[in-house]
Amino acid sequence: MLKPGTRAPQFSLPTADGGLLRSAEYLGKTTVVIYFYPKDATLGCTIEACAFRDSHDEFVRAGAVVIGISADPVAAHRAFQDRHGLPFLLASDPGRETARAYGVADGLFGFAGRATFVIDSQGIVRDAFASQLRVKRHARRALEWVRRLATIRTP
Repeated sequence: MLKPGTRAPQFSLPTADGGLLRSAEYLGKTTVVIYFYPKDATLGCTIEACAFRDSHDEFVRAGAVVIGISADPVAAHRAFQDRHGLPFLLASDPGRETARAYGVADGLFGFAGRATFVIDSQGIVRDAFASQLRVKRHARRALEWVRRLATIRTP
């Protein structure tokens, strides 16, 4: 898994809204939270996504963009996003190339792993957290880091 201090890899992935997410539009320009999760509409992933949703306004106020990535197809992302009112980008990484570039280990039962990265406005990973079971902790920890980075940016 990428370590803090590492430059975040660039990627391009299709999104739930039918667009193409080009990480270069965000990385190195703003604080970015990227969370990799195993599968849309499963219990743990729904709890995790809703934790990011419930804190989304706080992420935005602190100047961060949240991006969720899994191997699920775009149509599954769209249904998951609509069902739970997820206000952030969901991107599809069907071959898990982006997950591998970030060093996200495989999870249980052949699903992708669960990991969250907080990347500063210079494109440097500041925090990396992996836990298959502590699903709510991903959003809480990321928000703590985003707030910390916001105080560093603002005098």
